[in-house]
Formats: sequence, structure tokens, C-alpha cells
Amino acid sequence: MISQESRSSAGIAILIVMGVSGCGKTTIGNLLAQRLGWQFQDGDWFHPDSNVDKMHKGIPLTDEDRWPWLNAIAAWIDKTRAAGGHGVIACSTLKRRYRDILIDGRRDVRLIYLKGDERLIARRIATRHEHFMPSELLHSQFEALEEPGPDENPVTVSIKPKPDEIARKILSELNITPAQTS
Repeated sequence: MISQESRSSAGIAILIVMGVSGCGKTTIGNLLAQRLGWQFQDGDWFHPDSNVDKMHKGIPLTDEDRWPWLNAIAAWIDKTRAAGGHGVIACSTLKRRYRDILIDGRRDVRLIYLKGDERLIARRIATRHEHFMPSELLHSQFEALEEPGPDENPVTVSIKPKPDEIARKILSELNITPAQTS
């Protein structure tokens, strides 16, 4: 686990790793969680079956589809914080109003935005075989994306470097020291 000193100086309980499908949220989220000794969750695990079915069929989700999903993630965030835990969640949270549900009023929750261009991400998605999000929906995600503004205090990182480099940059910008391994 991360040391008490690092916890108190960072003041962070939850990291939300956001971006469009295929940008590396799960990979980077897992790396961060491993390095910090924190719990990892994938936002996809919180989708109701009806959302997964729609995405399998190539049907973009509506805001109405997303509310139960976002509320379930917010409940996990609050439960983790209330227990004094720490976690990293990979979650697209493309629109400001979605992020407001997950972050608003939670000063110990920080946003990590994985930024990349559509062409690069489309190439990455083309190599994935076991994900329910078809590449045809990528353009709709970019259309829906509202990049986080300065008032959201995001850590914005390019997805071009290798995952280890991205994770190091994020931890450096957050001024969090990785957990010591035994």
C-alpha cells in the first residue's frame, strides 16, 4: 500500500481515468492501481446488460441509458471513500454532466484524461478482439466528447507514449509516490 505520508500529501482517494473507447483507460488504470496498491475497477463492469446489448449491436447509448451506470459508479466511489479506501476506475465519462455526477463535491477524486486522436485510437481498436464496444461507435464517442476544462483540474496526458511512461507521468503530476514493493 502507499505510505500514510504519501496519502496525506496527495489527498486523493479515487482516480478516474477517462477518455474515448480504445484510448487505454483499462491498461493505464490497472498500471496506476498496481503501482499504488489501490483497488481497480473498470467502468464497463457497472453497465446494465441492456447497455452492453445495445453496444454489441452498434447502437450508441443515450443519456437515459447512462444515468443508472453513472449512479452505480458514483455509489462505488462513495462506498470506497467512506471505508477509507483508495481506487482507480477506468470510465469514459465523456461529458461534463457525467463527470459532475462522479466528481462534483468530492475533493479527493481526481480526473485523468487520456487524450489521443481518432485515427490512432481506431487503429488500436481494430486490434482488440474481446471487447463489446465495436469500432464503428468510436466516431460517435469523439462527437460526444467534451474535453475536461481547467476548472475540473484534470491531469491530461497523451496516449502516444508507452503505458509505463504514461503512468509515470500521471503519478509525477499528481505528486504521488508509488507503493513500495516487498
